[in-house]
Amino acid sequence: MSELITAELVDLDLSAETKSEAARSLAERMVSAGRVTDLDGFLADVAAREAQMPTGLDGGIGIPHCRSEHVTAPTLAFGRSRRGIDFGAADGPADLVFLIAAPAGADDDHLAILSSLARRLMDPGFTDALRAEADPAVAAALVRGEEAPATAPEPAEAATAERTAAKPFRIVAVTSCPTGIAHTYMAAESLEAAARAQGVVLDVETQGSAGFERLDPAVIAAADAVIWAHDVDVREKGRFGGKPVVDTGVKAGINRPAELIAEARAKAERGEISGIAEDGAGPAEGTGGPSGPSGHFGVRLRTYLMSGVSYMVPFVAAGGLLIALSFAIGGYEIAGAKSVADHFVWGESASWAALLNQIGTAAFGFLVPVLAGYIAYGMADRPALVPGFVGGAIALTIDAGFLGGLVAGLLAGAAVMAIQRVKVHPTLRGIMPVLVIPLLASIAVGFLMFIVVGKPIASLQNALTDWLNGLSGSNAVILGVVLGLMMCFDMGGPLNKVAYAFAVGGLADPTPGSLKVMAAVMAAGMVPPLAMALATTLRRGLFTRTERENGRAAWVLGASFITEGAIPFAAADPLRVIPSVMAGGAVTGALSMAFGCTLRAPHGGVFVVPLIGEPFLYLLAIAVGTAVSTALVVVLKGMRRTPGSGAPAEDGPAVAVAA
Repeated sequence: MSELITAELVDLDLSAETKSEAARSLAERMVSAGRVTDLDGFLADVAAREAQMPTGLDGGIGIPHCRSEHVTAPTLAFGRSRRGIDFGAADGPADLVFLIAAPAGADDDHLAILSSLARRLMDPGFTDALRAEADPAVAAALVRGEEAPATAPEPAEAATAERTAAKPFRIVAVTSCPTGIAHTYMAAESLEAAARAQGVVLDVETQGSAGFERLDPAVIAAADAVIWAHDVDVREKGRFGGKPVVDTGVKAGINRPAELIAEARAKAERGEISGIAEDGAGPAEGTGGPSGPSGHFGVRLRTYLMSGVSYMVPFVAAGGLLIALSFAIGGYEIAGAKSVADHFVWGESASWAALLNQIGTAAFGFLVPVLAGYIAYGMADRPALVPGFVGGAIALTIDAGFLGGLVAGLLAGAAVMAIQRVKVHPTLRGIMPVLVIPLLASIAVGFLMFIVVGKPIASLQNALTDWLNGLSGSNAVILGVVLGLMMCFDMGGPLNKVAYAFAVGGLADPTPGSLKVMAAVMAAGMVPPLAMALATTLRRGLFTRTERENGRAAWVLGASFITEGAIPFAAADPLRVIPSVMAGGAVTGALSMAFGCTLRAPHGGVFVVPLIGEPFLYLLAIAVGTAVSTALVVVLKGMRRTPGSGAPAEDGPAVAVAA
């Protein structure tokens, strides 16, 4: 890590009391060194990263970091605090603070700095030396790895060195969730903390919303075991063939990391080897099935469906917002405009509205095929993509819609899994995943969709559409309550995604009923972060400093319909927060349906209010639900406090979101 840190970037007497003050103090040194061009702009980027989840690690360490356009070169600043600063770690405040700055777009630099520093922080001798050092130049050299402590190790340190000299147990892990925004990174950080506590070397690949950095093949080859903590299918799973695999959901990675590591050790000791095909095309012979998620059928089914939904969401967001924007510019009649390929006038707003509408409609046309294709992919990997997409396209052809896509994806995955069970001659294995399997599975899915199940599913889809259109009075309110409860129960988890998928499925062929459902779902999904933001504003004493800082970010997240903004609060105090936000979400969903509010955009929060039917009543529904949740969480948290207990400690640690 040469040239990343110099003596002028080291503060061995950091006097800051909060993490924002610490970041500012260290960032000012970066500005003086010419590494940062705009102090406030850079600090805003640091705060935005911190709002996603705390950067505190067990062992008294804080690692605030970000990529920023205001950074001229990869830089690391180090501060040592006598009092300790709350960075959200479960074991208490941090006295060693590392501020990492990377230029915008420099993902490789950013990851290299983080991974190199993380490896050194696993060495107790390194952190002890930093705590004892009095010379900034020597501290900078220690961080760069250019010097070792000059003093002889104490007996305890010698024992640590002896343990470190032995070959450590190595694990590679993959974390992923349907949106890749919050749970993915929370699980990774939780697993890393548990591994450090157990002396395990763990490398994590976070398959998040912005893509993923593949683990080095050499790291995978050296691993003793694999942990998959995922709610969508692990990409390129064939890389992990021949290793013991612990396969579980992403929340287990957040809540039970030590247990997962212990399970990985046990599997390795027993010599259990996974049946993952090393070419990633399917299962190895004799495994009895694909390398999908373990657990009972319900767990596997949920993972398959979430895989399809996660790939479908970007099409929904892009297509739906484009269509909504076209309506805002050209009115609803723009949907009937001529093709812009035949008629486009540069100076006419109607032409631009028609262009946006037709691009959005094209994106929406992929919803059902993408859903079906990636459900199949989640079940049986790449060979299932072709029959999955074919089945989804057939579902559109026969008017089976969203339900048809779900069934087509499951049928395609099942067909591929069945074909993969057939033992073939070694000479045919090379063409199986690229020719034979897609061909036979597509024929099977096409036959089933066209001849057997397609018409009944289309009838069911039409009945559902008619039911939604006929909803009124108490029936509509009840549906709004149910959708509101689902949106707020796990805040981005499976139930939330089921409700959201149900809503966006109706936008593929919008009707008055489906537009009401979409409005209720988005309104309810905005309540949890808005309620937490309001509660931390009105009753600051009930929340830790970290929670109050997260509350400020939650205003923006809630207004943008990012329900995950309430996750840190729910993880820290689930028994009080989750029931409170569920109650508010149910009220909002019921009011939205009762008011007859409609929405054609699948995302956008308050920024698409002009496109909402009955916008003022819609905002009222959100406000009432937010007030209900805020009142409940304040009352429940207030009841927790006993006389003399006081508020949460101002400088004490918040409960870590990954705990």
